[in-house]
Amino acid sequence: MDRYFGFKEQGTSYRQETVAGITTFLAMAYILFVNPDILAAAGMDQQAVFVATALAAAIGTIIMGLLANYPIALAPGMGLNAFFAFSVVIGLGIDWQIALFGVFVSGIIFIIITLTGLREVIINAIPAELKYAAAAGIGLFIAFIGLKAAGIVVPYEATAVTLGDLTQAPTLLAIFGVIITVIFMVRGVKGGIFYGMIITSIVGVIFGVIERPTAIVSSIPSLSPTFGQAFFYIGEVGWSEVFTLKLLVVILTFLFVDFFDTAGTLYAVSNQAGFVKDNKLPRANRALLADSSATSIGAILGTSTTTAYIESSAGVAAGGRTGFASLVTGVLFLFALFFSPLLAVVTSQVTAAALIVVGILMASSLGLIDWKKFEIAVPAFVTVVTMPLTYSIANGIALGFILYPITMIVKGKGKDVHPIMYVLFVIFALYLAFLTK
Repeated sequence: MDRYFGFKEQGTSYRQETVAGITTFLAMAYILFVNPDILAAAGMDQQAVFVATALAAAIGTIIMGLLANYPIALAPGMGLNAFFAFSVVIGLGIDWQIALFGVFVSGIIFIIITLTGLREVIINAIPAELKYAAAAGIGLFIAFIGLKAAGIVVPYEATAVTLGDLTQAPTLLAIFGVIITVIFMVRGVKGGIFYGMIITSIVGVIFGVIERPTAIVSSIPSLSPTFGQAFFYIGEVGWSEVFTLKLLVVILTFLFVDFFDTAGTLYAVSNQAGFVKDNKLPRANRALLADSSATSIGAILGTSTTTAYIESSAGVAAGGRTGFASLVTGVLFLFALFFSPLLAVVTSQVTAAALIVVGILMASSLGLIDWKKFEIAVPAFVTVVTMPLTYSIANGIALGFILYPITMIVKGKGKDVHPIMYVLFVIFALYLAFLTK
């Protein structure tokens, strides 16, 4: 085992890797409860999504450890789950089963891109500023969802939204959750988001805001409400309901966000671990293949896009240097399958803090955008603000990708725009013209 993972070469040990794997799990375990809560809004069975989340995370993380030998964990991605539920299913009116098929196809395309070497071409085609803007916009979007779930922001006819009643018990509980989570994060506590959810749930039960759970451990819930539904449902409605321009845009958005989120996470965590040499990441294709495979597997199980988690940096900071740490994290996700009763106490007020804090972390990419260049600032700004204001990640990406070639041409830099961007310009223009009415 130590020879396969290269413990000696990496200067690590079983104990060090085990501690790292546990640390990574604690840092990202919140997704076990947040993801079912978000996808339930799309009409999916919460218990089944819990199982799909744990299995997708376990399988993806174990594949990453065995195939790429990296201490990087995977799970259904934040932002992508919100896009799935609120933009695709609720916003575009696409059935969640067909949306799952879109996730599956995006994973297959990701695999093809990885195996054929098109990855570098696509990465270079899309300007960095639009990638940063997309990440920041998604952060604001999921933070907005969290603020709504908390009751801090509520609908208001005169101004669209306004401040909610902060004296209501559920809202006060959510505010407490945000404060305690922020304290953990500021203090640098590993797994701060997860611990914040635990403490908030306990406080909610103590004060009667949340019902006391009937059990903590139970048998694993049934996966049948979501397993394979992406294909069973198509057999019922027919392929004509699937292959539409609307779904094409959805697939492109899934692919775009997953592709660059994964690439950024892999590079950041690997650089922290000291794997990056001469600006190159060894076994990069294996890592990307593990990620893309996990996306398609997750869609079959019944969850939104599975991707690499930046929380893996917590495990690296704890000493993780090999894929054995990922094996430990994956096994812990399997163990978590027996704790489904806790879903009852992890309410939307509890998960709100996780959404808001993750949104803050994602918004940090705003600082990487060159706001002094107006031809860059315009598409970047529109991308960022459109996502929360229109409640759609796809709308933000579409407008940004349309405006970028236009501002660059006006600036006299049309030749600097990659041909792929012009193709995407046409696709997203058609999307806005015909599918957002």
